[in-house]
Amino acid sequence: MTSSENKVAIVTGASRGIGAAIAERLARDGFTVVVNYSGNAAPAEELARKIEQAGGRALTAKADVSDAGAVRRMFDAAEAAFGGIDVLVNNAGIMALSPISDAQDADFDRLMDVNLKGTFNTLREAGKRLRNGGRIVNFSTSVVGLKLETYGIYAATKAAVETLTAIMSKEMRGREITVNAVAPGPTATDLFLTGKSDELVARLAKMNPLERLGTPEDIAAAVSFLAGPDGSWINGQVLRANGGMV
Repeated sequence: MTSSENKVAIVTGASRGIGAAIAERLARDGFTVVVNYSGNAAPAEELARKIEQAGGRALTAKADVSDAGAVRRMFDAAEAAFGGIDVLVNNAGIMALSPISDAQDADFDRLMDVNLKGTFNTLREAGKRLRNGGRIVNFSTSVVGLKLETYGIYAATKAAVETLTAIMSKEMRGREITVNAVAPGPTATDLFLTGKSDELVARLAKMNPLERLGTPEDIAAAVSFLAGPDGSWINGQVLRANGGMV
């Protein structure tokens, strides 16, 4: 991938937080961006307008990644609109925390459906459809390394994503498609900050030697590197974007 011009990127869960920052960054890099969302259309449409007002190109696409049919239709729509797909960023994910002994079946099933099956659904389509020389960037979490209490099920889904990442990078042999994962640490998004005391946020921020929370733009920069020409020799890897926490 020598240039991002005329390249098309699907970013899942892109209507807010880290996903929105990724969509904006890839648009600035020259990608046409498909802004995926699962529920509320308004933030996704607003982001697409913002990208276009800045001179980029964007299309919104509603799809629950846990629904294989919806994912297939999203890829169909992107191909119909732009002629092909070059990059998949698997950012969509949910989090529910509890000790393993207290975990509810419904939480387990939903985490598996969105974080693991959702990633599998998009990987399966991307493996068939991405143009040669493309990029896949999955999302893990630095908790896979930290192994913090109450994160058991969530971290298990992301550990599975890391394994899918490594194996798929080998399965793309001969097509010059790289498959990597980004594993953020604590990042200052509404999703992360909601429900946490100032003291807890401060403690989490101090866990890494740079002594601050990550920003959505920090994570988007890592994705930009992996999706762009300078990341072409990185393949089958997990990049922990966490300020040195683990």
